[in-house]
Order: sequence, then structure tokens, then C-alpha cells
Amino acid sequence: MTPEKILIRAPNWIGDQILAYPFYYYLRKGYPRAKITVACSSWVQDVMFRDLVDEVYVLPKVYRGTLSEKFQNLEKAAGQLKKGWDLAITLPNSLSAAWLLKRTGASRRRGYSMDARGWLLNEKVHWDKKHVDHRSQAYVNLLPIEIQPRVSVQSFWPQPSKNDLDLGVEGEVSSFFPEHSWPDFEVAEPLAEPYWILAPGSMAESRRWPAEYFASFAARVSSETGWPGIIVGGPKEVSLAQTLIGTQGTDLRDYTGRVPVPGLWKLFRNAKFSLCNDSGLAHVAAICGSFTHIVWGGGDPKRTVPLGPGRVQMTVNPVDCWPCEHNQCFQPAGQNLKCLRSIQPERVWDEIQVGLQLKKELSHEQLNPS
Repeated sequence: MTPEKILIRAPNWIGDQILAYPFYYYLRKGYPRAKITVACSSWVQDVMFRDLVDEVYVLPKVYRGTLSEKFQNLEKAAGQLKKGWDLAITLPNSLSAAWLLKRTGASRRRGYSMDARGWLLNEKVHWDKKHVDHRSQAYVNLLPIEIQPRVSVQSFWPQPSKNDLDLGVEGEVSSFFPEHSWPDFEVAEPLAEPYWILAPGSMAESRRWPAEYFASFAARVSSETGWPGIIVGGPKEVSLAQTLIGTQGTDLRDYTGRVPVPGLWKLFRNAKFSLCNDSGLAHVAAICGSFTHIVWGGGDPKRTVPLGPGRVQMTVNPVDCWPCEHNQCFQPAGQNLKCLRSIQPERVWDEIQVGLQLKKELSHEQLNPS
């Protein structure tokens, strides 16, 4: 029976929510008449895809509460969400997310059977620890069988390749339209002159390139191109932005904390390129169509590299302990954060210039096919 009321437990982080875009797209395409409600944490509500869902329920905030307080909030949310769901799917793999679905009384409860939570789900999806799926693909695999696509997420966001001569390949969608998905936000307007974007923040220490490296990179771009850079980020990046702007030789503008994350889409779409850590903003940049270059730290790119219509490339230093997927580096002094500290600004700029040239050549060939 085709579900009429669907509940989705959304991912907990901005990057993961952006990676779930194909999941939401295929869900809406498969059930065009269903009412789709998303339950999410407060820090990802802004990047919900409002053109693909009907309602957003923000879960109660619990930052440092006791286990009892967290359970009470979970029960409160479940009580408010008891609305006769025909289908409920949890994208996070946590016990609490599966518990929420169970307590709402949803008829069908889908999710990965892991972390001792299988008893809470009646449509368990097998999780193979030995097989590495990109997270975006892992989300799509949670869709009911009858609406799952026959192609992988790699064909959803095709990356044009001069070497592979695949310029004519089109994915499921040709673009992402933030003005439709994020319609209710103030939007930062791009500069009239050529510019680039710097997103130096990240929640995890193991994913943050040193600030002095960003400063050196910015000074080199300014010297060689004359392009100003725009620093983006949240309130936590304000002090970092001021430090970078105060570094001699840099030409940087501080946009941190000016608009919510969805309001950055025009800046990303019109930039020459975006330089980011492995962070939520890297995923936002890619889905908004920016040529996105990431200085990659301890994460596993096979699982979480950003996907989108924008070209994505990385600078990686695969040391012995890489990828560790830890948020902190546990290596001894002298080896600490070697995966990031060994990546020099000159190398990053050289690789970005190669990407810019390739982007230029691909654009020319698309406009002038042989």
C-alpha cells in the first residue's frame, strides 16, 4: 500500500543533511502525494529541503542534560509526533532515533539494523561493516524497495571529466535550486568583481587546517590574482576571521555570522572557487554549484566527500594512520595532525589552479561541442 503519511528522522549534522538530498528527492518522486514530515535537530532545520517535504518538526534541545532528561525529551517528542504514520525512516543510526520511530506508533519503521536497535524496527536494512558505501548512497538504500533508483548517487551528481570524455552524461537532476529549497532566508549578495570563498571552520580538530596556512594561502591568491576572498562561517568563526583579515598581504572580507547557512547560496554559486575544511559548509558549497576544494583531514572521503553539481576536489596527505575518522588527533607530539600540517598552501593553490583551468576547458567544450 502506498504510504500517505511519512515521518523522516533527519541526520544530525549539516553535511549529512546535504548528503541526504538524493534520498529526499527520490522519496518525493516516489510518493508525490504523501505528506512528508521531517523530525530534526535545531542546527539542521535551516537546511531542510522545503520543496521536497511538507512539515518540519524541531526536536527539543538537550545539550548537556542527564540521561533521564534526554529520555524525557525524547518521549515528549514521540508524544507530539503520534499522528498515524504509514511509514517512518530513520537516517541516523542511533538507538534514540529508532526509539523515536517506535514510540510514535508508525506502522512501518525502516532503518539500519545496528547498535542493538533492530528490535525497534520492523523493516530492518542490513548494514555490512566490511562494505564501504558513500553516506549519500547509504541514505538512498534506506528507501523502500519499490522507489529505490536503479543507479548510484554518482550518476545523480555527475562530475564532468575531460579525461573520460563524459561531458554528455546527465544525472537524475541537472542542478539544485536553493531558491526553491531554502526560500525564506536573507541572501548575501555576491561581489560585482571576481572573488573566492574561504570557509576555515570545522567542528572537529582533526578536520581544521591551521589558520596560518589559510592566511598564507590568501596572501598568495591576492598577490597572484588580485581576487578578494570572502570568509564565511558561523559565530564561532568570527574571531578566526578577524585574525585572518589582520594578516598582512591578505585581501579578505568578513561575512561570518551575517546570514544563516542557506543565505550563502549566491555567494557560493558565483565564486571562482571555495576553499574549505572537511565541514558542513563544504557540502553546502558543492550542492550550490561552487567549484569546491577541500583540505582533507582525518575523515574518510570514500564515505563523506561532498557531492553536488559543483566540481569537488581534495588535497590529501595519506599518512600511516589515515583515515582515522576521529574528531581529535591522538598521535604524539611531532606527529599530531600530520595529515593536515604536511599540506602546504603552495600545493593547495597549485591544485586549485589546475582545477580552474580544467573547469574553463570543460565550459568551453560544452559551449562549443565538436
